[in-house]
Amino acid sequence: MNRNGILLKEEGDEMCDFEEIERSLIEQLKKDFGTDEKKMKQHEEALIKLGELYRDHRKLNELAELIKKSLVFLKNFAKAKTAKIVRTLIDLFSSVPDSLEFQINVTKETINWATENNRIFLKLSLETRIIGLYMKEKQYSKALQLVDVLLIELKRLDDKFQLVEVYLLESQIYHAIKNIPKARASLTSAKTCANAIYCLPHIQTGLDLQSGILHAEEKDYNTAYSYFYEAFEGFSASSDPRTVPTIKYLLLCKIMLNASNDVQSFITGKVAQKHAGRDLDAMSAVARAHQNRSLADFEKALHDYKNELNDDPIVYSHLTVLYDTLLKQNLSKIIEPFSRVELDHISKLIGICVSKIEEKLSQMILDKVFHGVLDQGTGCLIIFDEPEQDATYNAALDTIKHMNTVVDLLQEKVNFFFL
Repeated sequence: MNRNGILLKEEGDEMCDFEEIERSLIEQLKKDFGTDEKKMKQHEEALIKLGELYRDHRKLNELAELIKKSLVFLKNFAKAKTAKIVRTLIDLFSSVPDSLEFQINVTKETINWATENNRIFLKLSLETRIIGLYMKEKQYSKALQLVDVLLIELKRLDDKFQLVEVYLLESQIYHAIKNIPKARASLTSAKTCANAIYCLPHIQTGLDLQSGILHAEEKDYNTAYSYFYEAFEGFSASSDPRTVPTIKYLLLCKIMLNASNDVQSFITGKVAQKHAGRDLDAMSAVARAHQNRSLADFEKALHDYKNELNDDPIVYSHLTVLYDTLLKQNLSKIIEPFSRVELDHISKLIGICVSKIEEKLSQMILDKVFHGVLDQGTGCLIIFDEPEQDATYNAALDTIKHMNTVVDLLQEKVNFFFL
């Protein structure tokens, strides 16, 4: 038998196994369990196993249908048990690629069921979950509308555990839409609620991660590093998939603090070794480029590790700033000895196309980094000496400013006497 024949046989055997296991589990679910706790436990296990089977074979329609059908007999389970089973089944979608739409639709239908059957806490829990799903789908407006409604209900119930989660989600949404003051306010509210209760480790770690992200946005990279390290330790202890992204943020802070040597030390250390891979290789390449002040190496790293660097909005936004700073420093150093220089010459020295150089030099001139003009006719940059500041002119401006203040005060006194 040839190789293709062997593969087809293996696929056929796998399909037969799937159908056999599916049939067996469905038969188990059809049995009446009454009020027998042992049978109820077996029923629950069969339900979860069937869900996992559909997940492993990416049978999303079947998994969605299973959740809908399970709601009928889950009425007989205790409310807490029902909530746990439903959340577990919906969680199965999260490990399947391109399943976000399925998750949202199934969660919506389950929320409707929970509302109709007066399962308040299940409803609130699922609404918290769907906020996170809306955020992943970048439906920020819809997510914030639900946050407002949910916060009112949770405050009424004084459910601080869930309030922490919702405030944290709200902070993440505001950060995603670049409203940093509101993101900071929401995070403060989350921490206030967390201080009043025992906060579960995964929630506390989430708070640390968000704190690090917001401090990094404010360019406070030392504080951000401390929070990221706390988050890294928490995620690493629980084998959370967010461990590697958090390491990237740690290393990003070191790069932004001009401590690129520490990046290599951390990556080769024992702690990071078990997370070695392309993500850490990407940060190592960026650190080397930054250490060498090489724009060519920086661009090569961005190209070679496009998925690892560009797909993470947090890493990408800071690397964009870093690249811009590095480009500005390189250009300033190159043009320093010249009074007139061709853009083509700068392009050869720096290894970047003329159009990008022209755009950046124009911005630097407007920002008054140096004084000069771009002669597009000849393709040259003409650099002027910095004009001397006229002390008399500045003194005259100060005098006029003080005279304005005196006149305003006199006007106030005159108005007072004529009242």
